[in-house]
Amino acid sequence: MSKVGILMGSDSDLNVMKKAAEMLEKFGVDYEMTIISAHRMPDTFVEYATKAEERGIEVIIAGAGGAAHLPGMCAALFDLPVIGVPIHTKSAGGLDSLYSIVQMPSGIPVATVAIDGAANAGILAAKILSIQDPDLRNRLKDYKVEMKDGVQKKADKLGEIGYEAYLDQM
Repeated sequence: MSKVGILMGSDSDLNVMKKAAEMLEKFGVDYEMTIISAHRMPDTFVEYATKAEERGIEVIIAGAGGAAHLPGMCAALFDLPVIGVPIHTKSAGGLDSLYSIVQMPSGIPVATVAIDGAANAGILAAKILSIQDPDLRNRLKDYKVEMKDGVQKKADKLGEIGYEAYLDQM
């Protein structure tokens, strides 16, 4: 049963939102992903958001650009955590999306990550789920060690060959 719902308002958001799915896969978290528009298919959207918990969804990650109502509308209808991913837009570089998601009224919070920050949304969803799942928490701890080791390898290499040679290999 899926624990995370990944939503996007358009297929043009898929290249960003797939990063949330990739992180959830890395941590072994089941998810479902769909394209759904709060504006163009409101009845379908309301059905999804109000029935998600019954289907086992514990966290929703919603990506949206422009007016970016999808995450906020999810938070209004879904009683569990919602993570908003502002999508970069041509007109305002994603700031419009960011402001739309982060400026929710009191009582309807949406945890919000950086513009196009779907990977962090996936990690945050896993962290939320890890509160009740010690095995998942351990996988998250292992990931932090992997990141640390990766940076250390780069630092060691830089120290070994110098910055000019390092830059030439990039």
